[in-house]
Amino acid sequence: RPTIDQELLESLPNLKVIGNSGVGVDHLDLKMISNFGVKVTNTPHAVADSTADIGMALMLASARRLVEGCQIAVSPDTKYFAVDWLGVEVTRATLGIIGMGSIGYKVAQRARAFNMRILYHNRNRRRKEEEEAVGAHYCEKMEDLLQQSDFVMLVVNLTPETHKLIGKKELGLMKPTATLINISRGAVIDQDALVEALQNKTVRAAALDVTYPEPLPRDHPLLKLNNIIITPHIGTATVQALHMMAEEAIANMLAVLNGQPIPSEV
Repeated sequence: RPTIDQELLESLPNLKVIGNSGVGVDHLDLKMISNFGVKVTNTPHAVADSTADIGMALMLASARRLVEGCQIAVSPDTKYFAVDWLGVEVTRATLGIIGMGSIGYKVAQRARAFNMRILYHNRNRRRKEEEEAVGAHYCEKMEDLLQQSDFVMLVVNLTPETHKLIGKKELGLMKPTATLINISRGAVIDQDALVEALQNKTVRAAALDVTYPEPLPRDHPLLKLNNIIITPHIGTATVQALHMMAEEAIANMLAVLNGQPIPSEV
């Protein structure tokens, strides 16, 4: 990513807009940019479906130990398949969604088809009809959601408030049979606390599409655990999403330049 710093902004006196491709803008100093009278846009609509899909994929893969199972199936050492090699059910399990924006809501829509009990925690409660449409129950306290959920999915923006939102205390509140899924940003989780929780079986498993940093150093303890799945930040990595992100970014920039209403201003 290009670094948008003071020096760059000072060297571009005619700059009107920074069009971010993707939804997360934690790499941009929004206050400094707005001081230059420059608008910032992002692409929340383009990424919502693909990111919700990866959330479901990680949940299913972790629950059914898909990566581990694949390794057993293709290993030259495999003589037979063990009958006591078990995962856990997703159907009718309780899913706690932390962050119920457009992506979180799309996760809830998908989870509903699995007859999951859906809890969510968000700064603002969704409208009653939106809750009813997906059968979601609002938890004002994140603690309540953590204690009840079989799967906890993080779908928040990275802000000073959400930095290390999930730490030792929060992991300790989760069920020992629960799985933590992160499709937001790596820094939303205290990774040292997560390593400890996975080693001590405080939680059953974790499935992460994001880490901090990316990629992790090759000797990082998270990479040595067998109760974790890590994917290389591929939430929006589909041919279709990439096209849609480019289109949405361009539509935003043209709107700013033409003085029209901006579809997705940050």
